[in-house]
Amino acid sequence: MTPVSSHSPHGQSPLRTVQVLGGGNAGSSAHVRSLAAGLVARGVKVTVCAPSDAECTYDFTGAGADHVHVPRSSDPVSVAALRTVCADADLVHAHGLHASFRAALALGGRRVRTPLVVTWHDRAHAEGARAQLLRVLERRVMKAATVVLGATSELVDGARRAGARDARLGPVALPARPGRPAGPEDPDLPHPKIRAELGAVDRPLLVAVGSLERHRGYDVLLDAARVWRRLDNAPLVVVAGEGPLRGELQGRIETEGLPVVLLGSRDDVPELLAAADLALLPSRRGAGRSVLAQEALHARVPLVAAVVGGIPELVGDAAELVPPGDAAALADAVVRLLDDPARRDELRERGVRQAATWPTEDETVAQVLAVYDELTQPTPLL
Repeated sequence: MTPVSSHSPHGQSPLRTVQVLGGGNAGSSAHVRSLAAGLVARGVKVTVCAPSDAECTYDFTGAGADHVHVPRSSDPVSVAALRTVCADADLVHAHGLHASFRAALALGGRRVRTPLVVTWHDRAHAEGARAQLLRVLERRVMKAATVVLGATSELVDGARRAGARDARLGPVALPARPGRPAGPEDPDLPHPKIRAELGAVDRPLLVAVGSLERHRGYDVLLDAARVWRRLDNAPLVVVAGEGPLRGELQGRIETEGLPVVLLGSRDDVPELLAAADLALLPSRRGAGRSVLAQEALHARVPLVAAVVGGIPELVGDAAELVPPGDAAALADAVVRLLDDPARRDELRERGVRQAATWPTEDETVAQVLAVYDELTQPTPLL
């Protein structure tokens, strides 16, 4: 059992922390909820600054934290509200680029320096002038942070290049889902019903999850689907997610007669994965810990993923890896797996072993708390 941290910088009261969240990323929001629950259980006082819709979805107060509504905006009013909340904090922990930038602004100019910990879950993507703005924000945040915890080694290296004084690997655990389905071979799960609803009773089911944005590589997925539609038993590809490319992707699906269905946003992703024959991650880029990859391996679903960002580090040899942007390689990998039950079984077993190497929620909280202790405990006089 992890020991409880009961110190305070003044030796009188529990450690007071503020968690700053933008609220737009499901992975970071779930991480903050998990982290808040673990810290509160260890005697730490936690205040979560996040938009009200994030509180409605993730119930930070249900984890024992206080919640303060702070909009996603970096306007002076929002920064002032955040500055007020942080005034009595022993330490501020921000999650994601924009939340970290707001936290840096809120803590700037204070006579007493409050430690700022930044968890960098993923790297924001943009093009043109906006990409240049994001890089400027990254440099500002990295230089302002006392410690940067990168979710992958690539993010740690990027933080150092951007000027971070202290950047460390701080893996983010996949928060447990109540009633997460077991593997696809569990006879008690309603897989036949889900497959029937999707129209995949007598054909393979391939599942991809993520917002419909350019960097997700769904154009590559549709290119690969042109190969799969020619198979005798063409697999059905379903994509759970919503985004700006829906019209473009749907137009291609209809024009080219592709066996792909855009499901929109779903709250039953674990059930979809548990019913799938394969999970697909065709991303063109990405540096964070893919939630889909973790969910797939936990659910014992063979994964085909592009070699981008932190994917190789995350999955090891427990997935079929293909070059990003290579539709032919993606199509071939899927066809090979569908024709090779023994290889699928091998990937399932490797997935279980690989998932066992990832940090648990308890280990993640313990690691973060150790960083807090390091930054807030008084320095002994020599």
